Amino acid sequence: MSTLSLLLSGSKSESNRALLLQALFPDMTIGNLAIADDTRIFQKALLNMSPLFDVHHAGTAMRFLTAYFATQRGVDLTLLGSERMCERPIGVLVEALRALGADITYTQNEGYPPLRIRGRALKGSQVSLRGDVSSQYASALLLIAPSLPKGLTLNLTGEITSLPYLQMTVRFLQYMLGENVAQFVDEHTIIVKPCDELLHDHWQVESDWSSASYWYSCVALSQVGTQLKLSHFKQDSLQGDSALQQLYLPLGVRTIFQGTTLVIEKVSTPTTAHYTAHLNNTPDIAQTIAVTCLGLGIGATLTGLHTLKIKETDRLQALKNEMEKLGAAVTITEDSLELAAGAQLGSGVSISTYNDHRMAMAFAPLLLKTDFEIADKEVVSKSYPNFWDDFAEVMEFCK
Repeated sequence: MSTLSLLLSGSKSESNRALLLQALFPDMTIGNLAIADDTRIFQKALLNMSPLFDVHHAGTAMRFLTAYFATQRGVDLTLLGSERMCERPIGVLVEALRALGADITYTQNEGYPPLRIRGRALKGSQVSLRGDVSSQYASALLLIAPSLPKGLTLNLTGEITSLPYLQMTVRFLQYMLGENVAQFVDEHTIIVKPCDELLHDHWQVESDWSSASYWYSCVALSQVGTQLKLSHFKQDSLQGDSALQQLYLPLGVRTIFQGTTLVIEKVSTPTTAHYTAHLNNTPDIAQTIAVTCLGLGIGATLTGLHTLKIKETDRLQALKNEMEKLGAAVTITEDSLELAAGAQLGSGVSISTYNDHRMAMAFAPLLLKTDFEIADKEVVSKSYPNFWDDFAEVMEFCK
């Protein structure tokens, strides 16, 4: 059996966590850092000496930097972003930081960037935060917590969205600083103790599971027997999107580990005529799964998607708009997407990407089934700059 091998860049989520901790502990080193725009912007911001910094579309950078700069005495700067970034709420995080003693003001609209941040020593040690908006708010607080004089007790209220990303943050801190430094007390309470030295001084970033999702989709849309190999991955991954291994089984794709190489193979046609999944823990792969189901001609019910409305675009509305161009019948609510089975794929249309990297990459695998254009293709650089080079290889291999 012929096999194509791809080497994927480091995880953006892991890389940005590692960069923030490295800013607090300069002796720390990082391997396999992501080459994504978001990570490069974040890295540049940490070295920024000017009173103004533009994060563009980098949502993780906006959240993590807000927390980091709030703790840096003597800092006085304004964080701004793209037009869409200034429509994405950040009030939940700002209020939590203010409760700890931060000096942050909104320079335009209350609750939204741009933000003016005057760094100071934060004296608070306990804060409550809504858990149903974005896990990045909580992770931002947890990552600065070791530098706080009394550490931090974080209480999360309501349903917790993207729990694996919080677990990633806690497990990362445990590895770098010690098991006793960061702990879940229960499912809604996390304690991080103050810490001034590293337990380990190096973090090797795993390749990005979110990026792997597009290759799962390509395999699912290919003939039985198609196999791709992806490097470098861990069986005990910190990344929530490693759930792809289970989520793509009903779509006929099996996953096997060979050391740090991920082998994904199309072993059957879909085992269900209507795919269902609750994606509250893995919202970043919802677009990929929806488009895969469209390409396979099966129906789908995807739930737990309420955070998609405040991403780079309103991803639920964007999915509906663009899937319908290709002949799909799609119904959306505030937190779900329903795809009717049996769509006859159209062709010759232009798929809009809405400045959203995941829209471009999620729709790309459908090019194995029909012809269409993807507008603003270079938006993929936000997370996967060499995506189209890899995709050209996969297209030639899978067709």
